[in-house]
Amino acid sequence: MKSRGGNRNNDEVSFQMTPMIDMTFLLLIFFMVTTRLTEESLKREIRLPSAMSAVVPENLKNRDTISIDGEGNYFVGDQQHSREQLAAYLKKRFVNFPPLRIYLRADQDTQARKIREFMTMATEAGALDVIFGTYRKKGREEG
Repeated sequence: MKSRGGNRNNDEVSFQMTPMIDMTFLLLIFFMVTTRLTEESLKREIRLPSAMSAVVPENLKNRDTISIDGEGNYFVGDQQHSREQLAAYLKKRFVNFPPLRIYLRADQDTQARKIREFMTMATEAGALDVIFGTYRKKGREEG
């Protein structure tokens, strides 16, 4: 007479892949949702000026990227802002997420008065650190 449980000695123990696949998809979704995409803030096409002393910043995390095109229009990410809208944005950003650190990308054709205007807004909003985007200019080799 056979027992009800059957012969358990012949059963194979196998590794279940379904929970592993589920966990992989959950982690993928988690990282996609929580990662801040800095490329979003660099969508605007800006021709940066070049400078001999330009250095690549070590870390652009936790910086608001503001762009000024050649015509003097302000952009936060890909959205155009008026002077008043940008000033309000900077003040709100400082209150909600201090400290206010800014990466300014001004087109090489941007008038100096627009950059001064922006720096005044940033100072009034409480910006602690503003860096300017430039390309490194290649000079003559010293020999």
